[in-house]
Amino acid sequence: MCGAETTNHSTESNGFGGNLSLIDLDPGNPTVFEPYWRRMGDKCRVVIPGCELMSYKAATKPGKVCWFLLPELEDAIVRLHRLVGNAVVDDRYIVVGTGSTQLYQAALYALSNPASLKPINVVSAAPYYSCYPEETDYLCSRLYKWAGDANEYNANKSGPFIEVVNSPNNPNGSLRESVVKDCGQGKLIHDLAYYWPQFMPINRPADHDLMYFTFSKCTGHAGSRIGWALVKDREVAIKMTKYIELNSIGVSKDSQFRTAKIMELLCNEHKEFGLNSSNNFFEYGNRLMAQRWESLREAIGSSDLFSVPSFERQYCFFLGRPTKPYPAFAWLKCNEETEDCGSLLRRYNILGRNGKRFGADAKYLRISMLSSDDVFEDFLDRLNAIRLFEE
Repeated sequence: MCGAETTNHSTESNGFGGNLSLIDLDPGNPTVFEPYWRRMGDKCRVVIPGCELMSYKAATKPGKVCWFLLPELEDAIVRLHRLVGNAVVDDRYIVVGTGSTQLYQAALYALSNPASLKPINVVSAAPYYSCYPEETDYLCSRLYKWAGDANEYNANKSGPFIEVVNSPNNPNGSLRESVVKDCGQGKLIHDLAYYWPQFMPINRPADHDLMYFTFSKCTGHAGSRIGWALVKDREVAIKMTKYIELNSIGVSKDSQFRTAKIMELLCNEHKEFGLNSSNNFFEYGNRLMAQRWESLREAIGSSDLFSVPSFERQYCFFLGRPTKPYPAFAWLKCNEETEDCGSLLRRYNILGRNGKRFGADAKYLRISMLSSDDVFEDFLDRLNAIRLFEE
């Protein structure tokens, strides 16, 4: 879903009097963290002999339901969540998936009733993650279907439902709770992909029946395609595991092993150096995202052309200090005179994701804050020029 970060080509002459290279800030490709991992050098190097990790199965621990989950990854996930304090891991079943996309489908499958005569409705409060509708309806399943904005859903009239709670929210960075009054008919999925200290103050461990995370947002390693769910109910975990078994016969052991190695490094660096070190990834990431958000607000300035959400400072128990949320995406809004923010920026060869895809208005545009340094600097320079030119 991420795609390429940039494409080096020019388009027609624009208002600046010249051709401009494309700045693609539509995908959330997390290349922003590449300098940190380059600095780590061989600390994350993984060597896998040809005779290892050959089996479909993993040497799972007794009582575990996810038969393809490497014990090294399970231990690393538990250790990392306990260190960061962003999720309860005790008395949970861990299900590993190929990114959060597969886990989302597995969760819908597990929470649906195959005996029902009609598909269960799936909703999320707008602005919701833009891929939820497409992912929900992609297989045209008779088990579930997309039913839109959770704010407008009436369980008394429309019946049983699954509500997806995305917190911190992609696209606008807000903390979310369920909004549908379920009357006992609702089931919840908590998508917590961005609940990490570089993006959001950790003020309490998340404690929900079914919540999932993804390695791509935790560390920036999107190419490893690893996600994991923390599930209270054993039967739900079994059904999720069965879905992944039928869908892909498990999850790459090579990727799991690499993920475990990198998670182990995060924990070890924290243990050895603490927070007051550039080697601490989450401290590094938090300060980097803070700089980017400060730069974006400076570029927008006191302009009436654009605005972005403001966030209150909160205490982060992991960092041990107050900090603001620094979301992975900027929810850019154009002024009242501009009906389509995406069209305005496309005139200057900047791509974002249109607000309509999130169940919102076209005045909004989602802009990735996770691009490489050179792409982000080019974006800021062009935004400054647009502001001067359009005003």
